[in-house]
Amino acid sequence: MEIVSCRGWPFETRARFVDTSCPRMIWSTNEVEAGAAEERSRGIRRIMEFEDGYSAQKLFHQGYSYTYDDVIFLPGYIGFPVEQVDLSTKLTRNISLNIPCVSSPMDTVTESSMARAMAALGGIGIIHANIPPSDQASLVKAAKSSRIPVLSNSVFRSPSDSIVSLEDFADTPCILVTDSGDCRGKLVGYVAKSDWMDLADKETRLADYMVKSSDFAPWDFDLARMISYFEEKAGKEFTPIVSGGEIVDVAGREDVERLRGYPRLVGGGSVGPNGEWMVGAAIGTREADKERLHHLVKAGVNVVVLDSSQGNSLYQIDMIKYMKKTYPELDVIGGNVVTAYQADNLIKAGVDGLRVGMGSGSICTTQEVCAVGRGQATAVYKVSSLASQYGVPVIADGGISNSGHIVKALSLGASTVMMGSFLAGSTEAPGAYVVQDGRRLKKYRGMGSLEAMTKGSDARYLGDTSKLKIAQGVVGAVADKGSVLKFVPYTMQAVKQGFQDLGAQSLRDAHDMIKTTLRLEVRTGAAQIEGGVHGLVSFEKKPF
Repeated sequence: MEIVSCRGWPFETRARFVDTSCPRMIWSTNEVEAGAAEERSRGIRRIMEFEDGYSAQKLFHQGYSYTYDDVIFLPGYIGFPVEQVDLSTKLTRNISLNIPCVSSPMDTVTESSMARAMAALGGIGIIHANIPPSDQASLVKAAKSSRIPVLSNSVFRSPSDSIVSLEDFADTPCILVTDSGDCRGKLVGYVAKSDWMDLADKETRLADYMVKSSDFAPWDFDLARMISYFEEKAGKEFTPIVSGGEIVDVAGREDVERLRGYPRLVGGGSVGPNGEWMVGAAIGTREADKERLHHLVKAGVNVVVLDSSQGNSLYQIDMIKYMKKTYPELDVIGGNVVTAYQADNLIKAGVDGLRVGMGSGSICTTQEVCAVGRGQATAVYKVSSLASQYGVPVIADGGISNSGHIVKALSLGASTVMMGSFLAGSTEAPGAYVVQDGRRLKKYRGMGSLEAMTKGSDARYLGDTSKLKIAQGVVGAVADKGSVLKFVPYTMQAVKQGFQDLGAQSLRDAHDMIKTTLRLEVRTGAAQIEGGVHGLVSFEKKPF
């Protein structure tokens, strides 16, 4: 007898038993189940004989609050190539993603550019709520407006206008010229930044030197079709992107060529039923947030995150019930929570996903200021253990500094990871770069910082009605990371290699293994030092 389609472990239940002495004979269902159970039992007994490491259930029931760095997984059996590791997952009960990555709803992390890039990678971005409702809805629309991964904030002028300053171009490579001077007018041409800079008389009307063109690309052109478009239009450097008769974006040959050089992820982007990128947004739990919710639904948002540092509250439970009654087709993610008790209340209220983490972010001071929270590894395992019984996916929010942390979060039961600092400082993150001591930096601040609270995020900490504002976060800066379209694919490859070492071919496998065969240990301080770069006078650390 042989086991067909077994993924390494001899007691894997997804196996087919075939009698090799009689190829046409396949055992009955009862015999197969009995055989699989016996093999599984023998396999577990063999592992238990070695008593190597601890089960997650034993490790996380000792009264300690562990972070990701505190624990380490013991390797399993490799029975498949790394290319066969499948990272597709669930964000909520009803929304699937091709990679387990979510960008955090922070005003220095996720706006339109980040949301579009994350969707193009196969993840999703959650647009922050630290702006007026109409502005947030506009960011959702902008992220969904075209299918190329990059976003350019288009600038419009009429043929009779003049460009008097380089600042008129903002951050775009060209200015679009329409008969009305706005996005709803008929396209008549464009002016490239380089052409304007070569112009002797800067006050010359645009009509006298613009590149005349009425060509445009439809909004649903993806990168492959945009590449073909520019190959057919030799000499054309820019093209407007039009949706519903309105110019929504502009694509440049240079941007398209740059994107061609980035690594591609298997599975494609996160696209909704209408062919647009999937985009999420955050709201609070106050009465005014019901109006914000209405704006977001009208803009086509795919999922809404209730953004609160402590989600187990009367305010959030009431909002969940309101949302499920008013917009029953809209998926709702509740949180933040770190205990099974908190999670149980939100699950009973009707959430479709849970956000786990309290005080674990690099810019968060909640544990220090309020003396509440939990180590992120313990929080993810405890909440996931309960949520999995109800089929509610968990988002591990915070504490992600490297690919190993992602492997740990997912293996402990999370379905996705939400990242702030990991994505901050990238090309797609909001804000301008500054140079300090020879390094390019971008601002990164906690939504609990006093600076962010002045914009309205104090409602997240239920402090919007208080006269005295208490900070639960800081303002800092992070180094330039380049584009997420480049470094996230490399990160996902590292995560795949981690899963291969564990012997898990998918997130489902990892979630099954954490309940049975996966073993962990706690690392001492010396072990953590030994597990990193050490003993060198100098070194250069390049992740890819």
